[in-house]
Amino acid sequence: MSSARSVTDPDRGAAIGMLPRVASRLPATPARWARPLLVANLVGEVGIVVTGGIVRLTGSGLGCSTWPECQPGSFTPVRTPESSFHDLVEFGNRTLTGVVGLLALASLVVVLIRWPARPRLHRLALAVLAGVAAQAVVGGITVRTGLNPWTVMFHFLMSMVLVALSTALVRGARDDASGPGELVVHPLARRLALGTAGVGGIVLLLGTVVTGSGPHSGDADTPARTGFDPRFVSWMHADAVMLFCGLVIATLVAVRITATTDEARRAWDLVLVVTLAQGLVGYVQYFTNLPELLVLVHMLGASLLVVALAFGVLATRRHPV
Repeated sequence: MSSARSVTDPDRGAAIGMLPRVASRLPATPARWARPLLVANLVGEVGIVVTGGIVRLTGSGLGCSTWPECQPGSFTPVRTPESSFHDLVEFGNRTLTGVVGLLALASLVVVLIRWPARPRLHRLALAVLAGVAAQAVVGGITVRTGLNPWTVMFHFLMSMVLVALSTALVRGARDDASGPGELVVHPLARRLALGTAGVGGIVLLLGTVVTGSGPHSGDADTPARTGFDPRFVSWMHADAVMLFCGLVIATLVAVRITATTDEARRAWDLVLVVTLAQGLVGYVQYFTNLPELLVLVHMLGASLLVVALAFGVLATRRHPV
């Protein structure tokens, strides 16, 4: 075992260390292109969540009956007089996945060129690209398992991770220095911010369980559900949201008292605003029997909450990436 480890670890380190050397051989890229491209990558990651929600809410999850083909023998929808719109909706989402993949690849290239001495930023961009590829595979598994609700949940949560990583890329592009720098808040405020983000992850997880137990399965013909009581899991989710709101307020107070930068204060102001808006939408959709449009807005809000939380945690350090 020790000999295998001695070979594997240096090889892995050498592979990561190759990125700056690759960057040095690439042509220069204007600095003004770098940040807008990373923002476009983040918008794409949020956008794929929204289009995935449209697929689910229109019952188009099996509009393409297989993967990687859309229909057996064809990578594009096969239109017939009996065709509905479901195959076009699902194929459109798959096409956007390709666009997101290209944005992730372009982001990696630009990061390597613009910041050749920022290995942490390189690893972030590489993780986003690898995550997009993994998401495509998970999406295929989701289709081939007939939209198993647990696979669908994992698919969504992976998207949330990619949104967080893409947010970190955008934040890292603000600095020319490599992180992590010193704390700009009290260490307890930093720990509170991390704990709040962790509870936010639990809120997202419970939210996927609620969706996987409710009426919007993604398949108009044979819906697959978790079997949990939707009312019970909805109130579990609501309880977690109440805890999360309390932690957001506590973190905001701690940051406002101890922060040495306006960025940290503004970031947690934003977290509170997005949290309250998302909570309002969640309660309204529950008491109005989950109308499709509000569910879609709630999914967009989940992505924006991840963006806000990621910025909030990163803002507790100077040069965090």
